[in-house]
Amino acid sequence: MNVIIRNTSAEASLWAARHIAAKINEKAAKEPGKPFVIGLCTGSTPIETYAELIRMVKAGEVSFKNVISFNMDEYVGLPEDHPESYHSFMHKYLFDHIDEKPENIHILNGNAPDPAAECEAYEKAIEAAGGFDLFLGGVGEDGHIAFNEPFSSLQSRTRVVTLTLDTRIVNSRFFGGDWKQVPAQAMSVGVATVLGAKEVVILAFGGKKARAIKDAIEGPISHYCTLSGMQNHPNGIVVCDEPAVGELKVNSYRYFKAVEEAENL
Repeated sequence: MNVIIRNTSAEASLWAARHIAAKINEKAAKEPGKPFVIGLCTGSTPIETYAELIRMVKAGEVSFKNVISFNMDEYVGLPEDHPESYHSFMHKYLFDHIDEKPENIHILNGNAPDPAAECEAYEKAIEAAGGFDLFLGGVGEDGHIAFNEPFSSLQSRTRVVTLTLDTRIVNSRFFGGDWKQVPAQAMSVGVATVLGAKEVVILAFGGKKARAIKDAIEGPISHYCTLSGMQNHPNGIVVCDEPAVGELKVNSYRYFKAVEEAENL
């Protein structure tokens, strides 16, 4: 696992966007015509990264014309046109502003008549697309990735999950501060789905994420902190601002800074 540390979330977001664009352009050059398959996340954390990707698309620095995307989750029972559905979020903050083909956009159907079948079909669609080249995710305050709450299996795949009260309370800021308005269930890719990507980039901003980052990086691999599964990934990157690494040991912090400095020599 590598850790990229920037002073602010804005700087970290720019790093992530430019890294993603570079990977898309790199594959386009090496394997012309072959799609780049990316996993995408929602929430406040990736908004600035998406804004920079939008700028880059409009400036002609990258194109999503040959990108296939799969979002990591969606609420169960929330209408797609609800302002807080992840369908709405992705179109507002990314899809309506870039050149990705509509048929290449995949988001779980939280209103599917057979949720289990929807989740199974999603996994098959990811496989049919060739698997993820890169998965962009965030992390919860308790160390969860996607909606894989603590004690989710590290071998889990896309499925219906029940959200903890803590997660519903955290997400209530998008629902007028009322946690009861946050759906109790969601469809989510599994830990193994995320970690099956060739590269995983996780964004972690703010002091509230510091304990999760400490547990994931310095603690044992455990289903208690599903992000800790990144320790076994050959190409895992956690992109943080300074507050998010505030609980790391001094020597851990210095190591990651030194690695990046050496790579830039």
